[in-house]
Amino acid sequence: MDKRKIYTVTEVAQRVQRLLEESIGYLWIEGEVSNLSAPSSGHIYFDLKDKTAVIPVAFFKGFHGKLKFELENGLHVICYGKITSYAPQGKYQIRAEHLEPKGLGALMLAFNRLKDKLEKEGLFDEKHKKPIPYFPQKIGIVTSISGAAIRDIIKVLRRRFNNLHILIYSVRVQGDCAFAEIANAIRVFNAMDEQADVLIVGRGGGSIEDLWAFNEEEVARAIFASKIPVISAVGHERDWTISDWVADLRAPTPSVAAELAVKRKDELEAAADQYSRAIK
Repeated sequence: MDKRKIYTVTEVAQRVQRLLEESIGYLWIEGEVSNLSAPSSGHIYFDLKDKTAVIPVAFFKGFHGKLKFELENGLHVICYGKITSYAPQGKYQIRAEHLEPKGLGALMLAFNRLKDKLEKEGLFDEKHKKPIPYFPQKIGIVTSISGAAIRDIIKVLRRRFNNLHILIYSVRVQGDCAFAEIANAIRVFNAMDEQADVLIVGRGGGSIEDLWAFNEEEVARAIFASKIPVISAVGHERDWTISDWVADLRAPTPSVAAELAVKRKDELEAAADQYSRAIK
């Protein structure tokens, strides 16, 4: 009687998979991207290699949707994922859930690539810039209702022209969902029957991570598509975002944005008086 334990190929493959997932599981790994493939399924496949070894990587579309940079062969990346096996091909692989470039940093690389892309498309061209109205009566503001920026903006607006009509659309200004809320708020303002004369879109200062929502492509395209002139007011004078480049006017701070949006009432009254005398 044959007492040997004989496994099927599937059984061995399943045991190998369990061993890999239980003994190693999730891990961080770095290497160079090669053999990059992006089939119509929406998934991304590539090899992660160094000088002496190669590991296949599967990056499914449910995870790479938030990728902030363009993946390409030769790019050195840091990958987080689960080590597992793929039985149909008899090989082990990493199922990636997060990727970031090594070196420049994910955010700066994403910023520069998106900036170059939009600049080539003409989104920053002066010919697309809409003039800020000389005498706006209705000001739309897209920012957080709980932040310091909104208090600064309202304080300046009231000081310069107290009886303005101010509309505020409160949004989150940082975090994963912030960019979608900001872009949607701009679209909502543009869809109103009685539109604002000018929009101020921004927030107070912070780190590049804090300001990142204003570097997202969806926000940039919403600003560009806006029929209402947009003043970008993100952070401090040293802070530059993609929104600043695509907006009709960039303000170094939210307070300055309010000053650029509305002239002082006494200045307008003096100008009106001067015109009146000139007519007479």
